[in-house]
Amino acid sequence: MTTTQSDLAGLSRYIFTAPRWYASLGFALIIAAMAGVAAFDSGTSSPTVRNLLILGQDAWQGIFFIGLPTVIASLGTTGVDRFVGGKLTPNRSSLLALLCELILVVIVTGAGLIALVTPLGQTFVYDALVVALASIFAFRLLVVMAVSQSSLLIAAVPASLQTVVAAVFLFVYSGTVRFMELGGPLTDAYLTPYLSRASEAPPELWVIGPDHFGLLVVTCVIYAAGVYVFIRVIDRPWQQSLGVSVLDFIRGFVGHVAEGSRELEDFFEKLGEEAVVPVTVLAFRRLDGTQKARFVLPMIHPGPMGEIGGGNFPVRVAEHTDGLVFPPHATAGHDFNLVTEREVDTILDAIDAAQDRLTYDTTATRSVRTQSGEATMLGQGFGDDALLVATYAPGFADDVEYGVGLSVMSEARTTGLDDVLLVDAHNSNDGLEGDDLGHVTPGSERAFDMLTAARQAGRRLGESPRGPIRLGVAWDRTEWDALDGVGPLGVRVAVVEVEGQHTAYVLVDGNNMVPGLRERIVESVTAHEPIDVAEIMTTDTHIVNTVEADNQVGAAIDHGAFVGLIERLVGEAVDDLEPVEAGLATERATVTVFGNDRTETLASHANAVVSMGGALAVAVTLIAMAASLLVFFLT
Repeated sequence: MTTTQSDLAGLSRYIFTAPRWYASLGFALIIAAMAGVAAFDSGTSSPTVRNLLILGQDAWQGIFFIGLPTVIASLGTTGVDRFVGGKLTPNRSSLLALLCELILVVIVTGAGLIALVTPLGQTFVYDALVVALASIFAFRLLVVMAVSQSSLLIAAVPASLQTVVAAVFLFVYSGTVRFMELGGPLTDAYLTPYLSRASEAPPELWVIGPDHFGLLVVTCVIYAAGVYVFIRVIDRPWQQSLGVSVLDFIRGFVGHVAEGSRELEDFFEKLGEEAVVPVTVLAFRRLDGTQKARFVLPMIHPGPMGEIGGGNFPVRVAEHTDGLVFPPHATAGHDFNLVTEREVDTILDAIDAAQDRLTYDTTATRSVRTQSGEATMLGQGFGDDALLVATYAPGFADDVEYGVGLSVMSEARTTGLDDVLLVDAHNSNDGLEGDDLGHVTPGSERAFDMLTAARQAGRRLGESPRGPIRLGVAWDRTEWDALDGVGPLGVRVAVVEVEGQHTAYVLVDGNNMVPGLRERIVESVTAHEPIDVAEIMTTDTHIVNTVEADNQVGAAIDHGAFVGLIERLVGEAVDDLEPVEAGLATERATVTVFGNDRTETLASHANAVVSMGGALAVAVTLIAMAASLLVFFLT
């Protein structure tokens, strides 16, 4: 992961789960009641029954004038938006209405405080109310355009609902109709009573007149123009370089983080490119033919986040195949994220095809460990094939690029190996800070270190004697979850015994590991008989990154308890040792991935929206407010 991509991953800090629509409505009514008590303060101080009744009346007025428009907008926006072809869900509509209510309350409350300490008076408060109603219209317009992919004019229909309902309430209960000539006696007798209920409203509303509603219309038009300019400015780079709209990204991101929808996958699919990826299976079966364990390694990256794309691949493959499945991290970066979860099915089909081509062998080599520069390689031969596990620990490293991995496997095969399953242990990183995040790229010193270590391991495996294989496995879901940096596969251990040597392969369902923890685990495990060699791997699952971008194994859990759990599992795996035979095969799968440089471009644009979008939004807002103030002064 590059620095730019880590900034994109940092968008996970904005992730939340949208509350159910009724929860948003309940909270909105509570806020409205509190605002009513503050806005329509009747001067009560002692807790008498009469004063409590007055406070209750103030709270009711707040619910009626502030909360009821929110409720109507919450319940009605989804229907109106769907009618004009939109995609707003009830949960999103309710949350949007609640946020707009908060904006309204904050603006009017701030104006009220200013009016108390300045000679601006009550007129300023109602001018601020006009600005608040126009502001929530603009905010809703932006959200509806992003979520529903509607044009400005179409989106304005559902977006205006909360503002229009609030304005109608103000029109009726302020008695504004008394300033207008509506018609003859029949109109006055039958229509006017329903349009003028000032006697039933707080006196504070009586000063509202037709000018306020005219200003509201003009201000809404100005703010809508500001929204249109804002969207066009930030959208232009996306359209020119990626051929997609930033609104597609915003809609997909909001849908994913708020409700777990697949809309973000639709956006990624527009960016994707076809790629051919090797899918390698190393299977162990008992002598009676039943499956015991499998190492499954497609050369993809399990991202970008959550269950989007291949983010949940380790769980999918574990549920798909027989035996205890080990899906470690391959040598592939974010350019090889699957664009949709549907692509996982293609990988699963390739796994089945590789499984059908397996030729099993009852012998294997003892494991060997080689080192070149910063790269360390653990290798073990099974028949004419080999399992290689690479790490840069105790140094810090993140993803190894696809091209580097292919070169390393080719280098290992030059020593006589038929096929190679190459694992990026992904087990030591210092987070997402700094200029160098440990990305292993073609042409780097680290890439050549890995090439040399693989060649050395291949040569030593070719010279090593072979013996019968015994395998033991163990698994624990663990008490930790994604919040703690551990995914649903928990911790899995495989112990391979060949010629009296015991090698422990420990796989943690997480995304990399805090510095030093890998060394502590290896030292602890190999200190106990009969383990001679051990290596720790992570799956690089991105389920844990729906919490935050940097949520590595060991960052949120007790290291002593974690090491103790692994020691127990290693012991259980040793007790489970039994004769097996092993087979390794590779299939190729054609899938749609993010593609070369698309991840970097997307990350750059998304980061620009976050860093510059806020400043641009403030600038557009200030210009729109300045224009509206000019209108206020002129009228």
